[in-house]
Amino acid sequence: MYSAKQRYLTEFIGTAFLLATVIGSGIMAENLSQGIVALSLLGNTIPTGAMLVVLITMFGPVSGAHFNPAVTLVFFLRRELGRLDSAIYVLMQVAGGLLGAVTAHLMFELEVMQTSASLRSGLAQWLSEGIATFGLVLAILMTLRFRKNAVAMVVGLYITAAYWFAASTSFANPAVTIARSFTDTFSGIYPAHAPAFIAAQIVGALCALGVSAVLLPKTDSERV
Repeated sequence: MYSAKQRYLTEFIGTAFLLATVIGSGIMAENLSQGIVALSLLGNTIPTGAMLVVLITMFGPVSGAHFNPAVTLVFFLRRELGRLDSAIYVLMQVAGGLLGAVTAHLMFELEVMQTSASLRSGLAQWLSEGIATFGLVLAILMTLRFRKNAVAMVVGLYITAAYWFAASTSFANPAVTIARSFTDTFSGIYPAHAPAFIAAQIVGALCALGVSAVLLPKTDSERV
């Protein structure tokens, strides 16, 4: 059994590495793609999916490897995580994400403190975020029940695919959304547009929780 401090630190470090990967790979991809946006997106997608597999494999046994407030909310509502733990998880995720953004800027010798000018708004974007988060959370819950050892691979592959099928490029994570509002690079989102993304992500996560309750049979311990 891991201590609370170990679990909180894991959520902080994992989310920091996730955002350093998302933002850093976006910067590198844009630098090398010679203006071809599809190549930039591909160069952003593959490292993100790969890093998720690594981080969840490494840290899943310690904290559950949420790295995502929407996922933490779902586990709180499922009564698998207490109120205090949930609140600190979210704080660590947001703080870790911001550190990851700053670290990416430092690695590429960019201005450390930035805000994004990338406009991402409108019904299509919000719908994309809701659907992307719904699919992510449902994939996690279903895989945890039937193939627990495959969660890391499933999440990495899902996000890799969702970067391309979702018009929003699948942020699917409030901590990621907040951190990406503080980078004026390929991965950024205009800060005033972030709250609608986060609202859509929360709705998507709650819908996935509801659908999972219908799809997943109760275990013997849950029937007692």
